[in-house]
Amino acid sequence: MKVENVYLAGVGTYVPALMPLEQAVESGAFGADEYKDSGMESVSVEDALSAPEMAVLAAGTAIRRSGHSPDDFAALLHSNTFIQGPDGWSPSHYILLHTLDRPITSTVIQQGCNGVLTSLEMAAHRLLADPEKDAVLLTAADNFNTPLVDRFHSSALFLLADGASSLVVSRRSGFAKVLAIRSVSDPKLEWRHRTDDSLLPPREPVGRLLDFETRVKYWQRKWADGAKPPGGNFIDLLSVVAERTLAEAGLSMDDVARVTHVGFNEDPLHALYFEPLGIDAARGTWEQSRRIGHAGMNDVVIGLEHLWLTGQVVPGDKVLMVGTTPGMEVGCAVVEITQGPDGA
Repeated sequence: MKVENVYLAGVGTYVPALMPLEQAVESGAFGADEYKDSGMESVSVEDALSAPEMAVLAAGTAIRRSGHSPDDFAALLHSNTFIQGPDGWSPSHYILLHTLDRPITSTVIQQGCNGVLTSLEMAAHRLLADPEKDAVLLTAADNFNTPLVDRFHSSALFLLADGASSLVVSRRSGFAKVLAIRSVSDPKLEWRHRTDDSLLPPREPVGRLLDFETRVKYWQRKWADGAKPPGGNFIDLLSVVAERTLAEAGLSMDDVARVTHVGFNEDPLHALYFEPLGIDAARGTWEQSRRIGHAGMNDVVIGLEHLWLTGQVVPGDKVLMVGTTPGMEVGCAVVEITQGPDGA
């Protein structure tokens, strides 16, 4: 979708202290060979703040940078991939109370690691359809610091990282202009993140949560036994969505200065993202993401803020933001930097 008059007015993140992976190896939480193969240096770990509390901090920064007042906002959209608090509780309204404190709609967008880009698309629709208010607040946060999750082995593709991010989407102006945004799914790939066990009960009563690796190995065994893969191709999906989104903005990959992406380990990041996009690590945010890990949907915002604050992108530069989620679905946004970070 080509977008007119939609901007990113503010950005904020919260990245906790970084645990050197040597420390994880020494404690036995991570293998020495796994450390070497990952290409990663450290992972962000938060042991004091919950996910919603981290989101509040990130949002405070984004709101201050945006120049918007609380009365300007039409909605708050919060994204997460993991448990935020008590069952049946609303983390988005907790965040709303401690940020804008206005009686506006506030909801959770559970769209995996594409949550921020899905929220951005929904915010653009809201602002284009409703002229009453000028801004939408996006927040995202996860804290995996719990015995329920093994951040080092939930997947062979990444190390789960704690963190939060926030964007203020505005119809007025901002440090970046949204040129186009699009999400495309291939539901034939939904099998990748489950086994063929019954979906009742909806959650296993025991065992680790977010155990993607066990599900991957299940399908590998099925194929080894002669089962036919259900179909779908993630790499093709990624390539198609990126090309379509860029085309809607009147651009090609050659026009893109930098790409913000998920914080995967080195080899899968190259195979699943860099190669299909036709870029090298220098055009991505690998130099930063290898220090943080995979903070879910926060990765693309953490990367964008880092590029902007450090002057690695300047006014006129185009940035492609790429998110993905089980389903499978890929989201892309093209933004043009319009202002530098002076005074941010």
